[in-house]
Amino acid sequence: MKLLLDSTRCQGYGLCQEPAPELIELDEWGYAKVIALGVPPGGEEAARACAASCPNSALRVEK
Repeated sequence: MKLLLDSTRCQGYGLCQEPAPELIELDEWGYAKVIALGVPPGGEEAARACAASCPNSALRVEK
């Protein structure tokens, strides 16, 4: 499972980091950076929560 970011859709709200700070990092302007493309075992629910929290659908989970 992968967590993918479309950086052109990210508006820097930072909401995606709250469910799983171990997967998402924010840069100095608040824009998301995916720390690890591969979601660790047991992290699927957190990855989905990150994607669901983005108001611009900049994140998606892919198998």
